[in-house]
Amino acid sequence: MFFRWDWLQPQLTAPIVPTLGPVHPDALSVGIFEDILRAAGTGIFLPYDKDRRWGGEKDERVLREDVVHQRERTLIPTLIRRGRGAVKVFAYGFPDNVVDEATELAAKLAARYDVVNARVVRPLGARTAHPCGTRIQLRYFTPSACPAPDGQVLPVTDWPTAVQETFAPFAKAMAAEGLAFLHARVQEGHCGPVLTAAVKNRIVGAIGPMEIRPDAIRCPQLMPQYFAVLPHARGQGLGRRLWRAAMHWGQGHGAAYQLLQTEVGGPSDQLCLSEGLTSLGFSHTTHV
Repeated sequence: MFFRWDWLQPQLTAPIVPTLGPVHPDALSVGIFEDILRAAGTGIFLPYDKDRRWGGEKDERVLREDVVHQRERTLIPTLIRRGRGAVKVFAYGFPDNVVDEATELAAKLAARYDVVNARVVRPLGARTAHPCGTRIQLRYFTPSACPAPDGQVLPVTDWPTAVQETFAPFAKAMAAEGLAFLHARVQEGHCGPVLTAAVKNRIVGAIGPMEIRPDAIRCPQLMPQYFAVLPHARGQGLGRRLWRAAMHWGQGHGAAYQLLQTEVGGPSDQLCLSEGLTSLGFSHTTHV
């Protein structure tokens, strides 16, 4: 075993695992960290990796030989070759200089592997005084927690053909939110349903794909979704309607929970906070 759990566990102020992202606190264990080391460089997805549903090979891998694991700090670097490439160093620990050490390591590894981007990812606790970056939020599904939304929300394939055809221009307009990628997956038939809202027979909002997969301890998890509403259609409650429809779908299909990542202070963050989700901490990324 590479990691000492008695060292690592106290450093995990937020449940974030390199190459996997946020995980449920009940699933957070030394075994997950050992798994990402074993998978390094193989291109194989772990059975509970949320990105496995997209197919292909796993691009991000841990640079095992450059991991720093000590009683007060753990630095875990990863390498991504996609595009212009990136090195990320996940900095766990309590010393004031842990981010400085991670920054130095990220710059060194970016030069070694000839990649353009170098970043430091710093997990922060839920009680951080001035949160920034990305908030990790948890929604449990219980029998009374997820009523059906007020207003019509349908899978894109359930609308009349003329309405379905407006999904492509909507997705193109919201490409920055990942909707163009999602549209391509829908066309290929490689993902679960996408829930949509329409105004005047035009799709103006979507959330999806809706899929449930087991996590590291075999608990059914509603997978993260792409979520967007056209700017001119915001302020009408459509985002909340879509989100509640997604939660209702997850509950009805047997999910136990969902983990979400929201930009602190952004519309999705405010929506989730108003819906009573539990904050598990934050992730702050610094570009080197």
